[in-house]
Amino acid sequence: QVNLPKMIAGGLDVAWFVVYTAQGELNEDGYAKAKENAIAKFDAIDRLVNEYAPDQIELALNSDDVRRIYAKAKNVAMIGVENAYPMGLDTANVRKYWEKGARYVSLAHNGHSQFSDSNTGEFDNTALHGGLSDLGKQVIGLLNYYGIMIDISHPSKEAIRQMIELSKAPVVASHSSARALRDHPRNLDDEQLNWVKENGGVIQTTALGSFLTDREDPPPNMDDFMDHIDYMVEKIGIDHVGISSDFDGGGGIVGWKDASETMNVTSALIERGYSESEIKKLWGGNLLRVLDEVQEIAVKIQAGEL
Repeated sequence: QVNLPKMIAGGLDVAWFVVYTAQGELNEDGYAKAKENAIAKFDAIDRLVNEYAPDQIELALNSDDVRRIYAKAKNVAMIGVENAYPMGLDTANVRKYWEKGARYVSLAHNGHSQFSDSNTGEFDNTALHGGLSDLGKQVIGLLNYYGIMIDISHPSKEAIRQMIELSKAPVVASHSSARALRDHPRNLDDEQLNWVKENGGVIQTTALGSFLTDREDPPPNMDDFMDHIDYMVEKIGIDHVGISSDFDGGGGIVGWKDASETMNVTSALIERGYSESEIKKLWGGNLLRVLDEVQEIAVKIQAGEL
């Protein structure tokens, strides 16, 4: 759903390329296989920007990079890590992932990790740590230290509560929608929305059909997506809401099935009455603001000021 021709056709200037690893067993063999998978994906992104298409796309590590690369009429790649499971038990990997360009990290995916309980515990009424493990709490501190955004999209509600309580910086839900409109454990309820607002973070509404509606007919569409954006903007304000697709991870709706149809989202926002400045915030401005704040706080932590 996302490649350079489709990004260009749809006017999608910046894409987050995700180093995703499925949750496996919490043992030495599982960690080793997961590490191999994660490094392969970091390497694939590196090849894209440095070997295959360096004249078309470049890796950004901060908001200044985004603006600099965009000014050269090139597309922008950024890196998020969906599941910290490949880090194993070695917290030195936080720095290594930062050095490879990771600018957000989720401590869990679908299944409890060594760091955090997952939202999937709601389906089977399980928890492994009662939120975060002791190791997970250490990693929260390290993510703050290196200026990496903490992604709360996949962990359990209690883990999210603890993350926000522990973090010295704003958090991001990289791809979640409103639970009030669609009762799914991957969505955030009103209490969680308020936590993120108070924390100064941002929730990236996601165009994944099963998170938007439980209708069986017709298929999820742009109106369903806009309804979630409208709801969250009304609940917590325009400064705390963003847009995500989860393309190549299950995302895609009627009207935005791949990156080539990205302009349709902007058109729908205009039809819903959003101003140009508000659309800029939704289309990445809020997320880059959080990234700036996370990186500014990291500088203070490293200087011993926090």
